Amino acid sequence: MLRTALAAFALWGAGAAQALTVFTCEPEWAALVRQLAPSADVRSATHARQDPHHIEARPSLIAQLRKADLAVCTGAALEAGWLPMLQQRAGNPKVQDGAPGMVYAADHVKLIDPRPAGGVFDGDVHAAGNPHVQLDPRRMADMAAAIAQRLEQVDPSGAAGYRSRLAAFQADWQGRIAQWERRAAPLRGTRVVAQHSTFAYLWRWVGMEQVADLEPKPGVPPTPGHLQKVLEQVRSAPPRAVVVSAYQDPRGAQWLAQQLGAGVTVLQLPSTVTEEAPAETLAGLYDHLLDRLLAGR
Repeated sequence: MLRTALAAFALWGAGAAQALTVFTCEPEWAALVRQLAPSADVRSATHARQDPHHIEARPSLIAQLRKADLAVCTGAALEAGWLPMLQQRAGNPKVQDGAPGMVYAADHVKLIDPRPAGGVFDGDVHAAGNPHVQLDPRRMADMAAAIAQRLEQVDPSGAAGYRSRLAAFQADWQGRIAQWERRAAPLRGTRVVAQHSTFAYLWRWVGMEQVADLEPKPGVPPTPGHLQKVLEQVRSAPPRAVVVSAYQDPRGAQWLAQQLGAGVTVLQLPSTVTEEAPAETLAGLYDHLLDRLLAGR
């Protein structure tokens, strides 16, 4: 009986050791990996109420990356302030740049708005382009294919399952995109003021226009002087809404909306998958964003 128990324990241990471990930098990639690899142990370094540009390279994150078979991040310098430190301290060759286990979305989807590299006083300027690709579901479809391919590469034994789940995801996703685009039709041409370029892919996808930025420089919080300039800029043709992300302080947006008067709504929206409903899944995120925009337009 003891020998049988030991044998069973050994088999369990071997199976546990083979479980795929995936580290993601942002919640959208964790949500996408879970759809393609539901049995994997998937962790996200950040959550929806954190600015992904600026987080602390905590020991717990180093430990997670050290154990990872695959890491999925955005790239385009979004995580430049903390991911390289995690990679160095984790010392895991599987998830170093250039290794099969390190995947950057910026390498697999087309970025918008590339800018000349800035200096230290120019704010969060991303020379390669806007990194917030998760807010265009068409680009998420491209990224799903890239992740599935890397999952096959790091876990060949599960290749058939990854291909099957990718095919099912893509079929369902294309149908959802068509439905979302029909729903979003009334938003086309709507003008908004927003803080940062977080939602730029969303605006472009649904045909909305960001006419001003609450930030004086990318990543720099609104200042009274800059808010006054934005007010003068849009006073003659007020936007339908002032938009901030869930992790941003809404007070600048609230001041501007109050100055512009009735009819201008403040919307504080999640820019990624949340830990609670209704945006706790990728599909739920897009449903929720469209619900809020249509109600507040």
